[in-house]
Amino acid sequence: MEFGIALKLLHDAKAEARLAEELGFDYLVTGEHISFHVGTANNMVSLAAAAGATETIKLMSGIVLVPLYPAALLAKQVAMLDVVSGGRFSLGIGVGGEFPREFQAVGVPVEERGARTNEALEVIDKLLTEKNVSFDGRFTTLDDITIAPGPIQKPRPPIWVAGRKDVAMKRVARYGDGWLPYMYTPEMLAKSVDKIADFCEAENRARDAVATGLYIFTCVHESRERALELANEQLSRQYNQDFSKLVSKYTISGTPDDCLEQIDAYRAAGASTIVFAHGCPPSHVEANTRLIGETVLPAFH
Repeated sequence: MEFGIALKLLHDAKAEARLAEELGFDYLVTGEHISFHVGTANNMVSLAAAAGATETIKLMSGIVLVPLYPAALLAKQVAMLDVVSGGRFSLGIGVGGEFPREFQAVGVPVEERGARTNEALEVIDKLLTEKNVSFDGRFTTLDDITIAPGPIQKPRPPIWVAGRKDVAMKRVARYGDGWLPYMYTPEMLAKSVDKIADFCEAENRARDAVATGLYIFTCVHESRERALELANEQLSRQYNQDFSKLVSKYTISGTPDDCLEQIDAYRAAGASTIVFAHGCPPSHVEANTRLIGETVLPAFH
């Protein structure tokens, strides 16, 4: 299995990235919003800083809100981040929508987010793998456009698709290389694996063409009760809703032994990559990172 850790301490991304690399994580991941209930990163800026501070850890946007960007601009940023990182970038994408005001802020109707994302993924694939691209779509028009320099990874950086519903599973079957759901139980993950295999077959792709991942909020503490308290405190603030009844269902939280048991359940459901997002207040982020790296990862490496 491979494991990622999400950037959380926005003012010291370089130090956080170095720590993740030293602890042996396979991926460093960051999400983004233009505006949200709490402070958030911008994927490309944060990961560019992390790229310059590290040597081997892979970088993943988890996730880029694709409909908020012109497709060609996002393709350029993807190519450049792959170049400056030495070929270590994976593009994790999603449609967003839980905070409609950020769509309004950039003039994008929130109800168009799915259609915009699908078209953008087609455009991005072309721009990262071809030269002199022309395209006439609903949202994008290209006339003989070449992205140079192109990405280091060939044919292009891997694309991971996030989501929870069938429409996202169909999206990854058509455009993606990896599935990265969130707020999922092991049972939900296992069902999604079977559905995606069927959707891949319908797209004339191999049933196992898509790798199975998981993005999951995580809080590790010596005390199980305290871990759940910290997770509820952070996620209730982050999503502006009561998470007390959701923490035990949709997070990996508890003592290191509790977390190992929960990870095993996801592995049995098909997960080969797990990204740990910090489900804890900023004051526990470094301790959370160290506990995962020092007490959880060694069981799988």
